[in-house]
Amino acid sequence: MLANLHELKMLLDQQGIFFCFSGPMSQELMVGIGDTLRNKMKLDDANSSTIVKVFSMFVEQSQNIIHYSAEKTPPDEDKAELSSGIIGVGYDTGHYYVLCGNLINKEAVAPLCEQLAKLQSMSKDELKRYYKAQRKKGSPTNSKGAGLGFIELARKSVKPIEFDVKQIDDKFSFFSLKTVI
Repeated sequence: MLANLHELKMLLDQQGIFFCFSGPMSQELMVGIGDTLRNKMKLDDANSSTIVKVFSMFVEQSQNIIHYSAEKTPPDEDKAELSSGIIGVGYDTGHYYVLCGNLINKEAVAPLCEQLAKLQSMSKDELKRYYKAQRKKGSPTNSKGAGLGFIELARKSVKPIEFDVKQIDDKFSFFSLKTVI
């Protein structure tokens, strides 16, 4: 197991990933990690605009894990529910990127892929108009917000968002997302 940890570290380094967390997430954890990311990027002399964009994408993707992961620890009277997933931040070819992944229910796969494929095909102007139109519509019934998170990620990303879905079993799939800043 210890040798595998070194192999994991080498793989992360090869991919340019300087931060990676896998496990149960909470709002409090997200805030602490966000502070660490900002400090690390300041040390790397990233400009303040880039730091804000990376932080905002990190927060949005963390919130997606917290709200929509199918892998949850049940709450009890002393502890809140926790959602599990994986999130990473890296730097490659002059750009920062944020990756996240989590289990999703089988029923969520088709609508999610349809929505993200639509966003991938839109220009920046189309994304801006679509964002405004969706804001006017309000919150969909199955959304924890106004359904704007993925649109906002696509708008801020300098390249089309990337996503992947791997079927795990007859109930769950693993959803992965990448945005580039």
